[in-house]
Amino acid sequence: MTDKEIRIKSDEELRRSLGEDGFRIVRQKGTERAFTGRYWNCKSPGIYRCSVCSNPLFDAGTKYDSGSGWPSFWQPVAAGKVREEADFSHGMQRVEVLCAHCLAHLGHVFPDGPEPTGLRYCINSASLELESPQSV
Repeated sequence: MTDKEIRIKSDEELRRSLGEDGFRIVRQKGTERAFTGRYWNCKSPGIYRCSVCSNPLFDAGTKYDSGSGWPSFWQPVAAGKVREEADFSHGMQRVEVLCAHCLAHLGHVFPDGPEPTGLRYCINSASLELESPQSV
C-alpha cells in the first residue's frame, strides 16, 4: 500500500476491526496491559503500519526488547510519520506519540532507549498492523 492509498477508517469500522479495546486505545488514548499485545514479543521482519489508516510507522529492524511489555522501537520509519505531543495525564509528564496522518494514539516516547537515538517508542500493539516483506 502506498502513501497515496492511505484511508482513515470510520469509528464504526474501527470498532469492528479493532474491537472495543482497540478502539479505546487508538481513539480514546488508552493503553493495553503490558505483555498482552500481539506484537510485544514479535520478532518478524516488516513494516509496522497504523491500524487506523495504514500509514507506515516503524521498521521491524528498529524494534528491540525494552523489557516494558510493549513493542518498542528506537526510531520511526521516516521523518514526519509520527507526531509527538505533551501528555500530562495520570499525574505525570510524558510525550504522547500519534500517527501523523490520522492522529491515532500509538503510545509514548521516552529518552531511555538504545543507541543510536537513545529513544524508546513504547507503542500499543492495537495501534499497529505488521506488513511482512512477503506481502509488500
